Amino acid sequence: MWTLWANAAWFRLAVISYNVLTAMKRLVLPPDMQTARPKRLRFLIFQQPGKLIHHARKTVLRLARTWNRFSNWKHAMEVLVLPAPA
Repeated sequence: MWTLWANAAWFRLAVISYNVLTAMKRLVLPPDMQTARPKRLRFLIFQQPGKLIHHARKTVLRLARTWNRFSNWKHAMEVLVLPAPA
């Protein structure tokens, strides 16, 4: 019986992840990245080394490589609206 609940929870998590990824691809990514599969997005975007730094009421993402490497995210950062810090 526990296995059934675990499978149901895993399925729901997978559906939520798929929906969030699909929304991100349609709303934020440039047109050439909208047909990318999750594995490609994982290697190009999600597994990039970086560190969030909070300084002087600003949040900065310090990347381990140059910004040219992250040109895929330039459009996403311009479109994305971040909430004001509390």
